[in-house]
Amino acid sequence: MAAPTTVDLSAALIAAPVPIGHWLAVLPVAHCITLGAVLLMLRGYPRLQAWLAIPGLAALALIDAALLAKVAAEGPLTMVMGRWLPPFGIAFTVDLFGALMAFTAALAALAGGIYALADIGESGRRYGFFPLLMLLMAGVTGAFLTGDIFNLYVWFEVLLISSFGLIILGSEREQIDGALKYAVLNLIATTLFLVGVGILYAAFGTLNMADIAAKAGDLRGTAPLMTLASLFLLAFGMKAAAFPVNFWLPAAYHTPRIVVSALFAGLLTKVGIYALIRVMVMLLPMERQELSPVIALAAAATIVVGALGALAENDIRRLFGYVVISGIGNMLAGVALGGLGGISGAVFYALHSMVLMTALYLAAGEIARRGGGFSLSSLGGLYRQSGGFTALSLVLFLAACGLPPFSGFWPKVILVKASLDLGAWWLATSILVGGFLTTIAFGRLFLLAYWRPAAIVLTPSGPRWRTGLPLAALTALVIGFGILPEQLLALSQSAAAGLADPQAYLHSVFPEGRAP
Repeated sequence: MAAPTTVDLSAALIAAPVPIGHWLAVLPVAHCITLGAVLLMLRGYPRLQAWLAIPGLAALALIDAALLAKVAAEGPLTMVMGRWLPPFGIAFTVDLFGALMAFTAALAALAGGIYALADIGESGRRYGFFPLLMLLMAGVTGAFLTGDIFNLYVWFEVLLISSFGLIILGSEREQIDGALKYAVLNLIATTLFLVGVGILYAAFGTLNMADIAAKAGDLRGTAPLMTLASLFLLAFGMKAAAFPVNFWLPAAYHTPRIVVSALFAGLLTKVGIYALIRVMVMLLPMERQELSPVIALAAAATIVVGALGALAENDIRRLFGYVVISGIGNMLAGVALGGLGGISGAVFYALHSMVLMTALYLAAGEIARRGGGFSLSSLGGLYRQSGGFTALSLVLFLAACGLPPFSGFWPKVILVKASLDLGAWWLATSILVGGFLTTIAFGRLFLLAYWRPAAIVLTPSGPRWRTGLPLAALTALVIGFGILPEQLLALSQSAAAGLADPQAYLHSVFPEGRAP
């Protein structure tokens, strides 16, 4: 156990003013909370709400882009609250991994916000869709940018509260049932996380991630670090919907409005994966190595179970839910493998999945608008109705299968190579088998919903740009990541290197050396 130390708190006050550029670390979260409060005050003006939210989401994407550019150019940056030096003050510490995740999340949210103009009616806006969306983004962005592990828990709670509100928007019986399953498992995971945080604080005497990473080596012989790693693995595995605690996702993600499902699929499980990578790779690397066989088994099972579930489903939304689960398995495989190859593959796959899964669910909404429902038993004729939409859908389906030349191909190549380099042929086989089964599932979907003659064809109503623009933009990213992967691959490798060797992260928090 860490021995208590006597510290002159007056010495912890920051004497120098905070550099203006460091305010970028906290600005995305402050922007989301402020805009959410403004939108809440405009609850009685649903149309005005919508037209304020979209520019607000665009501004969030620009802020996150500026933050990413600054971190990529200058390295990690830290902003502490209340002019107290870490580990006493609450810190926002942004490295390349967190900045990449925050920027990609903002792009997915912007696409979802535009799509919501068509998907969320006046009643849903009055019940708070746009304020809840901004609160959700505050939680997601805060989780990606915080440098304090207790505040990671706090941001988890923020996004959970907002996601509960979004999932029951409409108050239909199916939504309440899905929300209950979603809530129970996530609350259990949150409780396990909080227990882990309590044990961690008792052992380390600090909650600052940089301080924990610096102290972990000295306390490895005395602190219960394997217990902590196991608790965090279970908690974050539940939140990410990894096997065997994945059953809540396909039971919940098909119940809300389609834009809500898209945002959940693109963002929420990735926060769980982000937290798992941050804690297991940066804070507890030796424990991750000890647990790597368990993580690898969970990864292989998650990949195969998700692919088999997609193959068996008749409802498109549930089918896509299993595709989310299978993708989580690929990211877990990267965590299990470790090293530059494994972690960079997991980071690349996470960024790809955030864009792809958001786009897939938006495409599912368009399928329902054109075909009259989500059931494969009743769909057909979409190819004859719209060749352009069919082409967009086919790109997304191929990317989800991990086929070239689209974004899903490269992270799978990286992960398979990393597996074979370590002799984990069975893990590489599970990745390839999962991709094969997913290809069959999407081939079945394409043949039934697009190629088969239609029993009924509907003409979508309303301005098509509201649904077509975000879907086309996300599909363009999927194509761009696949055809020109060099920049994203370089960023993913740099992010992985920063996690494996967090000296730059530590120096950002403690520029004069670690606090006593």
